Amino acid sequence: MSASEIMTGGCQCGAVRFRASHLGRPSICHCRMCQKAFGSFFGALVTADHAHLEWTRGAPSLFRSSAKIHRGFCNHCGTPLTYQTREGIELAIAAFDHPEKLEPQIQVNHKHRLPWIDHLFEKPALDDPEIEARFAAIESWQHPDHDTDKWPEDEE
Repeated sequence: MSASEIMTGGCQCGAVRFRASHLGRPSICHCRMCQKAFGSFFGALVTADHAHLEWTRGAPSLFRSSAKIHRGFCNHCGTPLTYQTREGIELAIAAFDHPEKLEPQIQVNHKHRLPWIDHLFEKPALDDPEIEARFAAIESWQHPDHDTDKWPEDEE
């Protein structure tokens, strides 16, 4: 990814969409607040520049998770979107349309990681065609990983 590459993303339902360029360092954070905010083992974030970030549909709602931090999320579907301080903003890597372009470069708050996280991917992978077929048959109402002029509520 080049610094000037424009990347898009948004929440699961499509109510909030963004466009960003000049992204900084991708990272994962193991602090307990990120675990809770993402409902996951860690939070994956990339630094962004307010001057090169545009909310193209809606905007995140904010939750003040500490005296210095606001966390942005979609108030329709709950997708975590931002980590904001007075100094700057970070965007959730998984909210991007192409998160594979934002491989984390560092881990922060490493001493707070879950005790088994270092061995997580040593576990066996379950490749079960029956399970894969069940997932393939699910009709997804998730917003596609690209901008669109057509929105689900426009069809009602």
